[in-house]
Amino acid sequence: MNILILSGSPRKNGNTDLLVDAFVKGASQKHHVEVVSVRDYKVNTCLGCNACFMSKDNTCAQKDDMPIIYDKMSHADMLVIASPVYFYGLSALLKAVIDRFHNPIRDTFHIKKMALLLVGAATLPELFDSILAQYQLCLNFFKLEDAGHMLVRGVKDKGDIKNTNALNEAFELGHNI
Repeated sequence: MNILILSGSPRKNGNTDLLVDAFVKGASQKHHVEVVSVRDYKVNTCLGCNACFMSKDNTCAQKDDMPIIYDKMSHADMLVIASPVYFYGLSALLKAVIDRFHNPIRDTFHIKKMALLLVGAATLPELFDSILAQYQLCLNFFKLEDAGHMLVRGVKDKGDIKNTNALNEAFELGHNI
């Protein structure tokens, strides 16, 4: 299986990246895994102009790096969304990419499964609720299988995640896919 991970952390080698790396180590034993750190791509927010619906090849009116990500998604069987949580939502970098899935090109993808990796500084029980609701709506809309999720609370500073069992759990999640 081809697994594409969209990692939305703006902080290089932070807790989200460490969680992704652990997942990759587990999943890559049986599958091909590619990580797209969205911080390395220039992706504009969706304008809602619907030019992509009117063009013959679903081309967006904006000229940025999103076609590169669309191409990677076209080869994926599974999508993993990984993000730090800022104010109870996904990072703005990742949200911009996800909003660009508004393009009908998404209907040509062969993605059948999705997983979620989230890291947050707060310890509130409801920290991830809004993201989990959006995740479930996406699963339902696209008829995707939930491949699992990791929700890590209380990791604020770079490397804090190393003081938890989350990296082992992420490895196991990846390994068991």
